[in-house]
Amino acid sequence: MSDDGGQVRKLLRQQAAVAGFGSFALRHSDLQTILEEAARACAVGIGVPYAKICKYRPAENDLRIEAGHGWEAGVVGTLESVDPTSPQGRAYVTRKPSIFNDLRIGNSFELPHFYASHHIVSIVDVVIHVKGEDRPYGVLEIDNDEQHDYDKDDINFLTGFANILAEAVATSLRMTLLQTTIEKMKALTESQDRLLEQKAVLAEELQHRVRNNLQLIHGMLSRQLGDTTDEAGRRGLETIIRRVATLAQVYNHLLGSEMTRTTDFGSYVKALCGDLSEIQAASASGVTLTCDSDPMVLDLDVVTALGIVVAELVTNSFEHAFPGGKGSTSVSVRAAVTHDEMATMIISDNGLGFEIKKGNKRQGLGLVRRLIEQIRGTATVDTDHGTIWTIRFPANHATSPG
Repeated sequence: MSDDGGQVRKLLRQQAAVAGFGSFALRHSDLQTILEEAARACAVGIGVPYAKICKYRPAENDLRIEAGHGWEAGVVGTLESVDPTSPQGRAYVTRKPSIFNDLRIGNSFELPHFYASHHIVSIVDVVIHVKGEDRPYGVLEIDNDEQHDYDKDDINFLTGFANILAEAVATSLRMTLLQTTIEKMKALTESQDRLLEQKAVLAEELQHRVRNNLQLIHGMLSRQLGDTTDEAGRRGLETIIRRVATLAQVYNHLLGSEMTRTTDFGSYVKALCGDLSEIQAASASGVTLTCDSDPMVLDLDVVTALGIVVAELVTNSFEHAFPGGKGSTSVSVRAAVTHDEMATMIISDNGLGFEIKKGNKRQGLGLVRRLIEQIRGTATVDTDHGTIWTIRFPANHATSPG
């Protein structure tokens, strides 16, 4: 009974280590932090004093220790062989766990120099294989300064732990790619602002390139969305995709007019509402969207800001205002009567309304208010009967076209 009790305690400890690490990885995005916690949690779960994670470097064709637990200073960062002459290399090359219960018996490996100073006797190596990658990310290794006979449960734990670590690595790599994509989009936008001041022919070429790049980014983000399984990540990506699509609509509209720093917001917002209706049709077929706008010429920066505001509030209405699946949303834009007055945009729905809570980010209020402040406008919201957003912005941004 005592042996059975010890086995049960070991399994419970290992299950707790897997669950704890999985929760940790979901809360953190920094890969180095995740690797360090993985080494610690794995060592605790298996009950050994040391653990390390080695990353394969294709250019150098070696394994570099990226993170470790229990080792003296200087071990992390050490390089190891990737060929079968080392335990780590053997696991990496064969793609199978390498188990050595006692390195003192029949050992012909070229062992790292720090094994001796740490009195390492038994080790187990398992491969960290990121799904979709041609080669494994690296190797997870546990090290013991006492002889130990590792059983099937130990190997299953280490293999499962390595699989969870691989998913955490994949998520971190995807987020890095996403951040790089966003930075590229920002750089493209900044470049566009500078080059629009040049000759008309250069401006026209630029608009084509920006539109095509935004479409490329939209496609990349859409593919990333298909590979993302967690709900929070999907919601974040869907928000970014929607904003990129809104920017792309600016350039689609601009390419059909003269290449200037201004465009007709009236016709643009009608086209944008049409796109939003098509996007939401599959999930909210019982909700209608109408749009009515006076013609007015606005600066492109103002058009972009107001376009994102429309997309945010209309999408929020479709997703949250109508739990019964039926209702209506409308967008109305009215030019100022005189130059000194404010133009007005009203976005309303006949849904449930909502209570504005301090710090609540679900409705996107922070982004909406920042964009409106950016164009020196104001916004009020009435939620007593449905939701009515009244947005006003200076008339000196707008002139009648033609």
